[in-house]
Amino acid sequence: MSQQFLSWAEFKVANALHLAGVVLVALLLNRLLRLTTNLIIKPAGSAARSAQLREQQTRTLAAVAYSTGSKLVWAAALLMALPEFGINVTPVAAIAGLASLALGFGAQNTVRDIISGFTIVMEDQFIVGDTIQFGTIVGRVEHLTLRRTVLRDLSGGLVTISNGELRVVCNLNRDWSQAFVDVGLAAEYPIEKALAAFETAAGGLRADPVWAPALVDGPRVLGVQSYERTGCTVRLQVRTAPMRQDEVARELRRRIQMEFQKQSIPLVDVQRVEWKAGAGPGD
Repeated sequence: MSQQFLSWAEFKVANALHLAGVVLVALLLNRLLRLTTNLIIKPAGSAARSAQLREQQTRTLAAVAYSTGSKLVWAAALLMALPEFGINVTPVAAIAGLASLALGFGAQNTVRDIISGFTIVMEDQFIVGDTIQFGTIVGRVEHLTLRRTVLRDLSGGLVTISNGELRVVCNLNRDWSQAFVDVGLAAEYPIEKALAAFETAAGGLRADPVWAPALVDGPRVLGVQSYERTGCTVRLQVRTAPMRQDEVARELRRRIQMEFQKQSIPLVDVQRVEWKAGAGPGD
């Protein structure tokens, strides 16, 4: 009896040691994956957009690599541990294969989202911090994974979009933004004098070192945009750093009004009529 007990005890101890070894190796491999992905991410940090893009790409891909690798490690550990409980892994593997096939048919949208997310990151379509437009939705990208994109819209709402739905996206934050300012002039006022006043206001903004970081090109006086019976409309255009077109347009309006008041030019109407990112009329 004692001999049988000793044999049973030795068998269980061997099983326990084998299980402990499997778990320990799985933990070590999991930890190694985490350290490796952290080492990949660390060199990417910087304030520059190119470095920011590189960091976002690296973080996303490293997260996917860690998640996938970790699941594979624990799946392998589970298959190695099951025989210690007297479970035959052959039928288990067959069942798992069938389950994976069934899930594959049911998760086609998820697979599509992941492929789309991978394409978004690798092609630099947009990154966290960019402002994008999707249909009627405009918002700042707050979170980006391979499966979904989370936006903060203009009213403060949090919008979640599956990446597979993002087929046509306008990136309002790429490289530069653009503003147009239209000014209405009375028909009786000399157009050449008004154009000179516009040039003075635009030149003052271009020469101001405070606003230099916000300006990419201009502001420029494009000229008379349209004629009406009561007067004409003069258009100004300015390209700015990404998403700074609103504040630059406001400052340009202020300088135009000050210059017009200084020269006693009647100001009929000043409004920003359009803004874009990366392109404008006539480009």
